[in-house]
Amino acid sequence: MKMLLLGKKTIFLQILWSFFFVVGINSQRPREYHFVVREAKYTRLCCTKTLLTVNGRFPGPIIKAYTGETVYVNVYNKGEFNITLHWHGVKQPRNPWSDGPEYITQCPIQPGMKFRQKVIFSFEQGTLWWHAHSDWARATVHGPIFVYPRTSYPFPKPYAEVPIVFGEWWKSEIKDVYEQFVISGGSPINSDALTINGQPGDFFPCSREETFKFNVDFGKTYLLRIVNAAMNVVLFFSVYKHSLTVVGADAAYTEPLTRDFICIAPGQSLDVLLHANQEPDHYYMAARAYSSSSILPFDNTTTTARIHYNGYYIPTSSPPLPCLPYYNDTNAAFDFLGSLRGKPETYPHKVPTIITTRIISTISINTFPCPEGQTFSQTCEGPNGTRLAASMNNISFELPNISILDAYYYYLNGVYSNNFPSFPPLVFNFTAEYLPMILEIPKRRTMARVIEYDSTVEIVFQGTNLVAGIDHPMHIHGTSFYIVGRGFGNFDEYEDPKTYNLIDPPLRNTVLVPINGWATIRYRAGNPGVWFVHCHLERHLTWGMETVFIVKNGEGCDESLLPPPPDLPPC
Repeated sequence: MKMLLLGKKTIFLQILWSFFFVVGINSQRPREYHFVVREAKYTRLCCTKTLLTVNGRFPGPIIKAYTGETVYVNVYNKGEFNITLHWHGVKQPRNPWSDGPEYITQCPIQPGMKFRQKVIFSFEQGTLWWHAHSDWARATVHGPIFVYPRTSYPFPKPYAEVPIVFGEWWKSEIKDVYEQFVISGGSPINSDALTINGQPGDFFPCSREETFKFNVDFGKTYLLRIVNAAMNVVLFFSVYKHSLTVVGADAAYTEPLTRDFICIAPGQSLDVLLHANQEPDHYYMAARAYSSSSILPFDNTTTTARIHYNGYYIPTSSPPLPCLPYYNDTNAAFDFLGSLRGKPETYPHKVPTIITTRIISTISINTFPCPEGQTFSQTCEGPNGTRLAASMNNISFELPNISILDAYYYYLNGVYSNNFPSFPPLVFNFTAEYLPMILEIPKRRTMARVIEYDSTVEIVFQGTNLVAGIDHPMHIHGTSFYIVGRGFGNFDEYEDPKTYNLIDPPLRNTVLVPINGWATIRYRAGNPGVWFVHCHLERHLTWGMETVFIVKNGEGCDESLLPPPPDLPPC
């Protein structure tokens, strides 16, 4: 029998890197990263194709920083198409100029051009990520961000850290998937595989040798830095025979929560402790979709990676897969999400109890009638010969041709209006099983909402059953917020606030609103600037489920928007 000795080289290199990182962070000179956006050839599922990458890597390089640090990322666009990069969950105080969403805070970096982006960390501690924010480029242009505390962790220090980045893989070129999706007026084609750190795993053709794996020592604890970078899929994730203890979510600490599986939506990140306390062997970790809709298609594949214990032993030839909830197990998903609790002693500010700005917004799938005189370049493959759309408060957002931040800063008229409604303009039984088709048609507008500096804001996101009810991961740039309430059905403004958790809600930047349900968030609007609000399911973003919040300047010098950088990309 062949005995295996699994080395410790990977762990040694991780510890060595951490040492040099800590030494380097104490120097006075700001650290800089160099991101070259370029095409590279990758082979997956027995097929080779060209994809857009940063530095030729998929997923892209890790950014490491300390709480309160400022780093610079020099972005060189050597690809064939326009690009922008967003630092997801980084607050960027007073600095939306480097936030990244295309035509919201900047015009894109054109091929052959560069942009030195200033990334300002504030109170973040834990795992975040960066990604492209133009068309569907983020499918392959993304990577993790590790933010370290200035002091010790509020949990036992892990032996090593391991990035776990979920994604999706299409055999087709991403730009072709996107263009066909936009032309068709229907849903995009499903991805061909889910991935862990860019690899589909053992159960896909031509994949087994490249499956992601990492070695562990028995008795040690490992910090899994988990990011859901998938385009359109909420995921369940588990490790066979190992419990997972969540200690952070979206770069904010949580009370430890130990479960057999986690649920993570696109845009979200989790810090999870894994204790290597099982008999030495090979163990599968696996992820697959959570999809609550019975009529919407989704990628129902399962992606895997492996844990290998160090030492002498004979590994199991066919390790079992971990048990995961069924695809449509809504109770499992929201039981996990609803069990997360924040750590009030680490909050950047108290949970607001007196609200000065209140917004209730429907989030809906919609349709537009097929335009008359359509050409071969545009079809209508939505329900009943329509074109699919999406909206917030019945407004399907239209991108302008210059950035809204430029228009706001330079007082340019005609780019956007500032009258995004505070309440649904159409009031009906939002979650009824059958709804009149006339309610499906939204208005196309470029609308923003202006918010006073230092306001205490409450937003109720109300899902609807128009066209098809589904869960929506709603993300707000430039802030984190407290998830104080969540439920199914129509929000009751008299009864549901009685159930709010104002003591220890989780502090997050992306909230998963349940199918045909609602979620309430609260935060303090202390970051002046222009900030994007959108669903992080990429198809919904493309269809128009987004708006813009403009936080006005405060009275002090340190409460005002910073001036634009000299190399801001031109329109």
